[in-house]
Amino acid sequence: MITVLLADDQAMVRGAMAAQTLRTRPDVILMDVEMPGLDGLAATAQVLQAVPTVKVLGVTTFGRPGFLRRAVDSGAHGFIVKDAPAAQLAEAVRRVHAGLRVVDPQLAADSLMFGESPLTRREAEVLEAGADGATVQVIAGRMHLSEGTVRNHLSAAMAKTAAGTRAEAILIATERGWIVGP
Repeated sequence: MITVLLADDQAMVRGAMAAQTLRTRPDVILMDVEMPGLDGLAATAQVLQAVPTVKVLGVTTFGRPGFLRRAVDSGAHGFIVKDAPAAQLAEAVRRVHAGLRVVDPQLAADSLMFGESPLTRREAEVLEAGADGATVQVIAGRMHLSEGTVRNHLSAAMAKTAAGTRAEAILIATERGWIVGP
Protein backbone atom coordinates (compact mmCIF):
# COMPACT_ATOMS: atom_id res chain seq x y z
CA MET A 1 0.00 0.00 0.00
CA ILE A 2 1.24 3.47 -0.94
CA THR A 3 0.50 6.39 1.38
CA VAL A 4 -0.29 9.56 -0.57
CA LEU A 5 -0.54 13.15 0.70
CA LEU A 6 -2.50 15.60 -1.46
CA ALA A 7 -1.24 19.18 -1.45
CA ASP A 8 -3.70 21.44 -3.26
CA ASP A 9 -4.35 25.14 -2.84
CA GLN A 10 -8.02 24.54 -2.10
CA ALA A 11 -7.26 23.12 1.35
CA MET A 12 -3.64 24.05 1.96
CA VAL A 13 -2.24 26.15 4.74
CA ARG A 14 1.38 27.15 4.21
CA GLY A 15 3.03 25.30 7.09
CA ALA A 16 0.49 22.52 7.42
CA MET A 17 1.92 20.38 4.65
CA ALA A 18 5.40 20.27 6.15
CA ALA A 19 3.94 19.31 9.52
CA GLN A 20 1.73 16.64 7.89
CA THR A 21 4.70 15.26 5.98
CA LEU A 22 6.85 15.02 9.10
CA ARG A 23 4.03 13.41 11.10
CA THR A 24 2.57 10.98 8.56
CA ARG A 25 5.66 10.23 6.43
CA PRO A 26 3.76 9.65 3.18
CA ASP A 27 5.39 7.69 0.39
CA VAL A 28 4.27 10.09 -2.36
CA ILE A 29 3.02 13.68 -2.30
CA LEU A 30 0.78 14.90 -5.12
CA MET A 31 1.87 18.54 -5.16
CA ASP A 32 -0.22 21.18 -6.90
CA VAL A 33 2.17 23.53 -8.66
CA GLU A 34 0.04 26.66 -8.69
CA MET A 35 -0.74 27.64 -5.12
CA PRO A 36 -0.88 31.10 -3.57
CA GLY A 37 1.96 32.21 -1.36
CA LEU A 38 4.49 29.41 -1.48
CA ASP A 39 4.08 27.80 -4.90
CA GLY A 40 4.18 24.02 -5.19
CA LEU A 41 7.66 23.94 -6.66
CA ALA A 42 9.15 25.94 -3.79
CA ALA A 43 7.15 23.78 -1.36
CA THR A 44 8.57 20.66 -3.04
CA ALA A 45 12.13 21.81 -2.39
CA GLN A 46 11.30 22.57 1.28
CA VAL A 47 9.53 19.25 1.83
CA LEU A 48 12.37 17.26 0.27
CA GLN A 49 14.87 19.10 2.42
CA ALA A 50 12.91 18.12 5.53
CA VAL A 51 12.01 14.57 4.40
CA PRO A 52 14.35 13.46 1.60
CA THR A 53 12.79 9.98 1.37
CA VAL A 54 9.38 11.20 0.19
CA LYS A 55 8.64 11.20 -3.54
CA VAL A 56 6.91 14.25 -5.01
CA LEU A 57 4.71 14.11 -8.09
CA GLY A 58 3.93 17.62 -9.36
CA VAL A 59 0.47 18.16 -10.80
CA THR A 60 -0.87 21.19 -12.60
CA THR A 61 -4.01 22.29 -14.36
CA PHE A 62 -2.02 23.98 -17.10
CA GLY A 63 0.76 22.01 -18.80
CA ARG A 64 3.26 24.83 -19.09
CA PRO A 65 6.61 23.66 -20.41
CA GLY A 66 8.79 25.74 -18.06
CA PHE A 67 7.13 24.07 -15.07
CA LEU A 68 8.80 20.81 -16.01
CA ARG A 69 12.30 22.25 -15.73
CA ARG A 70 11.41 24.02 -12.49
CA ALA A 71 9.84 20.82 -11.11
CA VAL A 72 12.98 18.82 -11.86
CA ASP A 73 15.14 21.56 -10.36
CA SER A 74 13.02 21.52 -7.19
CA GLY A 75 13.57 17.78 -6.82
CA ALA A 76 10.18 16.50 -7.99
CA HIS A 77 10.18 12.90 -9.17
CA GLY A 78 7.47 13.39 -11.75
CA PHE A 79 5.15 15.89 -13.32
CA ILE A 80 1.70 15.42 -14.87
CA VAL A 81 -1.34 17.49 -15.74
CA LYS A 82 -4.47 17.28 -13.59
CA ASP A 83 -6.74 16.29 -16.43
CA ALA A 84 -4.89 13.00 -16.91
CA PRO A 85 -7.20 9.99 -16.57
CA ALA A 86 -7.44 8.48 -13.09
CA ALA A 87 -5.72 5.29 -14.24
CA GLN A 88 -2.79 7.32 -15.57
CA LEU A 89 -2.53 9.21 -12.28
CA ALA A 90 -2.58 5.96 -10.30
CA GLU A 91 0.12 4.49 -12.54
CA ALA A 92 2.21 7.66 -12.14
CA VAL A 93 1.98 7.36 -8.33
CA ARG A 94 3.05 3.70 -8.50
CA ARG A 95 5.97 4.47 -10.83
CA VAL A 96 7.20 7.41 -8.73
CA HIS A 97 6.90 5.28 -5.60
CA ALA A 98 9.04 2.64 -7.34
CA GLY A 99 11.75 5.25 -7.91
CA LEU A 100 11.03 5.98 -11.56
CA ARG A 101 10.55 9.39 -13.16
CA VAL A 102 7.18 10.25 -14.67
CA VAL A 103 6.66 13.09 -17.12
CA ASP A 104 3.60 13.96 -19.16
CA PRO A 105 4.74 13.29 -22.75
CA GLN A 106 3.15 16.40 -24.29
CA LEU A 107 4.69 18.56 -21.60
CA ALA A 108 8.09 17.00 -22.25
CA ALA A 109 7.78 17.73 -25.98
CA ASP A 110 6.69 21.33 -25.32
CA SER A 111 9.59 21.80 -22.91
CA LEU A 112 12.04 20.76 -25.59
CA MET A 113 10.44 23.14 -28.05
CA PHE A 114 10.52 26.23 -25.79
CA GLY A 115 13.78 25.44 -24.04
CA GLU A 116 14.85 26.74 -20.67
CA SER A 117 13.79 30.09 -19.33
CA PRO A 118 15.97 32.96 -20.50
CA LEU A 119 15.13 34.84 -17.30
CA THR A 120 17.51 35.08 -14.39
CA ARG A 121 16.15 34.00 -11.02
CA ARG A 122 15.81 37.65 -9.95
CA GLU A 123 14.05 38.69 -13.18
CA ALA A 124 11.54 35.89 -12.68
CA GLU A 125 11.03 36.91 -9.04
CA VAL A 126 10.40 40.53 -10.05
CA LEU A 127 7.86 39.46 -12.67
CA GLU A 128 6.10 37.23 -10.12
CA ALA A 129 6.09 40.06 -7.57
CA GLY A 130 4.37 42.27 -10.11
CA ALA A 131 1.98 39.68 -11.52
CA ASP A 132 -0.90 41.18 -9.54
CA GLY A 133 -0.42 44.54 -11.27
CA ALA A 134 1.70 46.07 -8.52
CA THR A 135 3.58 49.28 -9.28
CA VAL A 136 7.36 49.43 -9.46
CA GLN A 137 7.33 51.10 -6.05
CA VAL A 138 5.28 48.29 -4.50
CA ILE A 139 7.43 45.58 -6.12
CA ALA A 140 10.55 47.32 -4.81
CA GLY A 141 9.08 47.35 -1.31
CA ARG A 142 8.05 43.71 -1.48
CA MET A 143 11.49 42.63 -2.65
CA HIS A 144 13.58 45.10 -0.65
CA LEU A 145 15.14 46.46 -3.84
CA SER A 146 15.51 49.96 -5.21
CA GLU A 147 12.96 51.12 -7.77
CA GLY A 148 15.78 51.48 -10.31
CA THR A 149 16.83 47.87 -9.80
CA VAL A 150 13.25 46.71 -10.25
CA ARG A 151 12.95 48.75 -13.46
CA ASN A 152 16.20 47.21 -14.75
CA HIS A 153 14.97 43.67 -14.05
CA LEU A 154 11.59 44.38 -15.65
CA SER A 155 13.27 45.87 -18.71
CA ALA A 156 15.58 42.86 -19.06
CA ALA A 157 12.64 40.46 -18.66
CA MET A 158 10.65 42.33 -21.30
CA ALA A 159 13.59 42.17 -23.72
CA LYS A 160 14.17 38.46 -23.11
CA THR A 161 10.50 37.62 -23.65
CA ALA A 162 10.24 40.02 -26.62
CA ALA A 163 7.31 41.68 -24.83
CA GLY A 164 6.17 45.24 -25.40
CA THR A 165 4.84 45.69 -21.87
CA ARG A 166 5.40 44.32 -18.41
CA ALA A 167 1.96 42.71 -18.49
CA GLU A 168 2.83 40.96 -21.74
CA ALA A 169 6.16 39.74 -20.28
CA ILE A 170 4.27 38.31 -17.28
CA LEU A 171 1.77 36.63 -19.59
CA ILE A 172 4.48 35.07 -21.79
CA ALA A 173 6.55 33.92 -18.82
CA THR A 174 3.44 32.46 -17.15
CA GLU A 175 2.24 30.65 -20.27
CA ARG A 176 5.66 29.10 -20.76
CA GLY A 177 5.88 28.11 -17.10
CA TRP A 178 8.91 30.26 -16.37
CA ILE A 179 7.03 31.93 -13.51
CA VAL A 180 3.94 31.14 -11.50
CA GLY A 181 1.60 33.93 -12.54
CA PRO A 182 -1.40 35.54 -10.93
